[in-house]
Amino acid sequence: MPISSRASAMPAIASLARSSGGPGTRRKGGVRRTQEARILRAAERVFARAGFAGARMAEIAAEAGLPKPNLHYYFASKQALYRAVLDNILGLWLAETEIITPDADPRTALEHYVRAKMRFSRLYPHASRVFANEVVHGAPEIGRFLATDLKALVESKTAVIDAWIGAGRMHRLDPLHLFFAIWAITQTYADFATQVHAVTGVDALSDGQFAAATDAVVGLVLRGCGLGD
Repeated sequence: MPISSRASAMPAIASLARSSGGPGTRRKGGVRRTQEARILRAAERVFARAGFAGARMAEIAAEAGLPKPNLHYYFASKQALYRAVLDNILGLWLAETEIITPDADPRTALEHYVRAKMRFSRLYPHASRVFANEVVHGAPEIGRFLATDLKALVESKTAVIDAWIGAGRMHRLDPLHLFFAIWAITQTYADFATQVHAVTGVDALSDGQFAAATDAVVGLVLRGCGLGD
């Protein structure tokens, strides 16, 4: 499923899980889903450390523990695999904005969104770094998506937040910059993990430390919105 059609879609892995076939089809689909997920996670790691230009399909195959021909069976080219990595992380991130609706409770919706973004930084740090590197280099693969689908999605969600503000349900602020701030704060735990670990003096944040970081970030956002305790 192309990025441009997924502004409000479920994540790629979840969409692959849907099947209308019989038991045999589902078994085949299950194998394909498992292999594709395995390849995507390996590709995230290789693209994150080598970049698109430096990554090699043979290296990704080795990282996934698969023969190189198997890789080409699922993804025809390096570019197709790179786009799939970006598509997957964007799908995960964007699906979580669905909770931001006019009738939602602002505190509940924003807390859910921030916690989800932090969770994805914990679970998919390499994919986040691939996305960051893509954007730093001018977004050659996803520039159109950012300027069209993502822009339209953010505009629709900022309109919701503006309505919450107009109804006195949260502090007055610029919703667009609220999104920029949430993205920056949450993704720094993936994109700049080396800096986080150096400053905190650990090789990696423990589950407890990451949970504390998540609570701190949630508190910062909610208090900034006038929704804190």
